[in-house]
Formats: sequence, structure tokens, C-alpha cells
Amino acid sequence: MPTYNAPVEDMMFLFDKLRNNKKYNEIEKYKEVNSELVKDILDEAAKITQNLILPLAKSGDETPAVLENGVVRTPPGYKEAYQKFIEDGWISLSCDPKYGGQGMPKTVSTFFDEMLSSASLSFKLYSELTIGAYNCLLRHADEEIKNTYLPKMVEGKWSGTMCLTEPVCGTDLGLLKTKAVDQKDGTYKISGQKIFITSGDQDLTENIIHLVLARSTDSPAGTKGISLFLVPKFVLNKDGTVGPRNGVSTGSIENKMGIKGSATCVLNFDDAVGYMIGPKNKGLNSMFTMMNLERIIVGIQGLGISEIAYQNSLTYAKERKQGKAFNSKSNNGADFIIDHVDIRRSLLSMKSMIEGQRALSFWLSQQIEVSLNHSDEKIKQEASDLVSLMTPVVKSLFTDNAMEITSEAMQIHGGYGFTKDQGIEQFYRDNRITPIYEGTNSVQAADLVFRKLINKNGDVIENYLKLVKDEINITDKKAEPFIKQLNYHLDILSKFTDWMKEKIKNSPEDASGACNDYLKVLGLVATGHAWLKVLEVSFKEYDSNKGFYEDKIQTANFFFNRVLPRIESSYITATTGSNYIMNYKFN
Repeated sequence: MPTYNAPVEDMMFLFDKLRNNKKYNEIEKYKEVNSELVKDILDEAAKITQNLILPLAKSGDETPAVLENGVVRTPPGYKEAYQKFIEDGWISLSCDPKYGGQGMPKTVSTFFDEMLSSASLSFKLYSELTIGAYNCLLRHADEEIKNTYLPKMVEGKWSGTMCLTEPVCGTDLGLLKTKAVDQKDGTYKISGQKIFITSGDQDLTENIIHLVLARSTDSPAGTKGISLFLVPKFVLNKDGTVGPRNGVSTGSIENKMGIKGSATCVLNFDDAVGYMIGPKNKGLNSMFTMMNLERIIVGIQGLGISEIAYQNSLTYAKERKQGKAFNSKSNNGADFIIDHVDIRRSLLSMKSMIEGQRALSFWLSQQIEVSLNHSDEKIKQEASDLVSLMTPVVKSLFTDNAMEITSEAMQIHGGYGFTKDQGIEQFYRDNRITPIYEGTNSVQAADLVFRKLINKNGDVIENYLKLVKDEINITDKKAEPFIKQLNYHLDILSKFTDWMKEKIKNSPEDASGACNDYLKVLGLVATGHAWLKVLEVSFKEYDSNKGFYEDKIQTANFFFNRVLPRIESSYITATTGSNYIMNYKFN
């Protein structure tokens, strides 16, 4: 079975040294969230993920969730682990104390999300969607709904889902057929079928709070007629206790390639009682509060799986002997494969992407908190625009890189990686969903290019490029080679951005054909920017912890020389246009 050691030291480095966003530090309610408190939280998080949750990855894969006589049974050990999980308050970590939460910022909860993803993504999904539903209700539900449902969700006794996809529509939600019929008592009767519903049913919680997109019978067609409804698995009694079963049933569980311990359900709604959340016909706006945060968390899933894949690959490379290395120090026999240059290249590629992405996600978590909690509306909006710009980048870059990293991990393990004995191939299978769900990565790339570069508030991408240029003016001489490389690739991104803006206006097919490459280029620049922040600290504080900071500098050196230059090939291929693509005649 794979092993896992939560990277608490690296996480605490980010929290201690890169929490230098002035606007984030102006948020009053986080003044008391200090390093000592965060270290205690992360140490406890490491214990529960390593000791309790990690073993569930294998059991969930070998004995998946099943549907028996209309009841979904989670894998062995899930019930006991979930009970311990909620007793220790882990679901409430980032939730509002008003509803029983601990009120920790995203700068802390994101680290825990990564640990959970490393340990068992299947188990994580049973609580993850609850937090998404909580966030949606917190921002869009009325006080009665919030006071009724949020405390139990924060406690973990009730879970949450989001129900969007139907057999006739996935990305194009304007085609949905689920209908909502208005009732005299102000409720609605919801009827229709939803598919691919993560944690759609389970035996872990006493109630499940479904957030369902549906169309009222008097609403217009298309996305403008979609409303959001809260549909509980069990209707509540007048005193708020769980009452009779609602008109929600599980039709089947999907038989999947990975995340087999997670119940991905077909849900049937048959005149189920529902309560409208937010304004009528504005359901997509409300749901996207949940989806946009969820997309960032999906990126963190990729990061978490990448971390455990790297850790096990490094351990294996230090133990496995094979062949003679060019710099062999052995007099007889084979060398450890970590002495072979190509294995070292693979490991450094993994490590440099993982640590850069972790730094980038920490930077983004600060922006999220500013966008939600700063007292100045203008500052909130600026941060919100940056979050909007980076959401598709983090979702796509991290999950695509995780596919590369888990594939490299299998390669390093050789034949053992292809077998189930080592558990390495499960990383690849479990991660394969992350570039697909919550909007495929191609959809994310199109969303970035056609909706996020420029919005009603102005030229967001230009503001971001200016921010990066301002922040890389580091005076330390040792940083100059890295600054020079980032500036060179920043210029390519600027040229690519100008090309994109022109093509969006005059040749949208060219822009569409270049979306994925543009996202990769922006993502690599953003990761390089994060790495430069790490380097600034590493050079300044080198003598205080030479081993740690030397490791950072050498890892960054690999990233800037072997990963960042991928930008050039993406730019060159993307800007050749789309004619040779669209003019091809498929037989």
C-alpha cells in the first residue's frame, strides 16, 4: 500500500513566509490566526489523513460503493472513519462560527483539502460537496433556510450535493428538462433526472441536502429560465428534525474507472418537495458560487494526488536497483535508479511542479479571502477578478499536470507500477476524473479566453500582467537569472494575449483552437511568479535554514530551465491558426 507523509513543513513555510499580501492581512477576523494555531491544526490534519483516511483509498477501490435494495452502501471502514471525521470537527474548519464552524481562512483549509486528496479522494468527496453546498446556501439562501440547514451541514450530520447534469445536457445547461411546479404553500414539486451526482446517496449522514437546477413551468427556455432549489432527501418536520422520505431515489451507481469508493449516482426526482434558493430564473448565478470554488478545489485534488504519487516514486527510486548509472560509485552490481539521470529528471519535474503549484494555490487562497471579506468594495472586486481569472487556470493546470505526474510515477515503478500491488496505478485512475468533472479542461480554457480575460470591470489580464511585473522587481542579485527568464516568458504571454484579443474579434475559430495552449502559458507564468516569491524568501533567509532553502533554490532552478520553457512551444503551435484543423476532411 502507498505511504503518505503530509508536507506540513512546506505548508508552514508558505503560511509563515508568503502570507505577505497586505490586503489579506487587513482582514480583521483573521488577525488571531497565527502560526502556532495553524501548525497545531496541520499536525492534527496530518495524523487523521495518514492514519485513518489513507487506508480507505485501497478498501474503497477494491470494495466500491454499491446500491442494494434502493440503499447505497459505502465501502468498509467509511462509516467509522466519517464518524471520527465529524466528531473531530474537520468539516467545520472553514465554516462560519455563527453556524458552528471554526472560521479558518482558505489559506488554512486549502492545505487540509490537499492532504485529504492525497489520502483518499473518494472519501474526501463525501464531505467536499457539503462544503460547496454550504457556501452556496450561505450566500444565497434566506435566513430561515440558513438557520435550518447550515448548522447540521457544518456539523457533518447532513451532507450536500449539487445536481446539474442530466442525460440531455452537461456543459450546456440551457437544455435541462427537470421541472419545478409552484405550490400554494410556497414550495415547489421537482421532477426530473440528474446524472453523475457525486455523493448523491450514501449511508454516512442522516440527511442529504440536494441543490438542484430546474426550470419553473412559467420560466423561459435556455439558461435564463433556470432556478435553484434545495431538495432534501428527507423532508423536515416542523421542529427541524428529519421527517418522511422525499420524492428522491437513486436509480443506479456509475461503474467508474477510478474514485470507486465515491458513490456517483443517477438521481430521480418525482414530485420532490423543493425550496427556491435565490431569485427566480437566477439559479445559475447562485450555483456558480458553489461551482467556482469547487473548480479550485478540483485543482487542489490534482495537487494532492500528485504529491502522494511523487512521494512514493521518490521512495521507490531510492530502493530499487537497476543497471549501472553513468556516475556509478558502485564497484559491483546495479545502482539505485535514483542515480540514473532520466529518473532524476522525472522526479524533479514532479517536485518542481508540485511545489510551484502549492505556492500558487496559497497565493490564490489569499485573493479568495480578500474577495470575500475585505472591507473595501473596490479591493474586493479587484481580488474577485483575479480569482475569476485564475480559477480555470488552477483547475486545468493542476489536474493536467497530475495526469503527467501520475503517469511518470507509474513509469518510475516500471512493471510494478502497472500492477495493483503497489497502488500506483490507482493514482492515475483516481485522478483521471479531475480534468473532466466540474467543467472539462477544454471548457475551462474556453471560459478563460472568451469570458475571463476582459470583463465589465476592465482588462483583467492586463491588470494581472502588471501585478506580476511589479512584484518581480527583486533586488537580490542571486534572483537575477530567474527574473530574466520569467520576464522573457512574460513577454511571450503578453504577445500571446495581444494575438488572442485580436483573434477573438476577427477570427474566433483561431482563438478557440489556441485556448488550451493559452491557458498552459498563463498557468506556467503564474507558477513561475509563485516560484519567484519562494526564491525571494529563500535567498533572503538562506542562512537560517540552509538545507531547506537550498532545496527550494535547486528545485526552482529545474522549473525555470526545464518546465517554464514549455511556454515557447505552446505559443508557437497555437498561433499557427486553425485553418489546417477546420479544413481537414474526416472520413
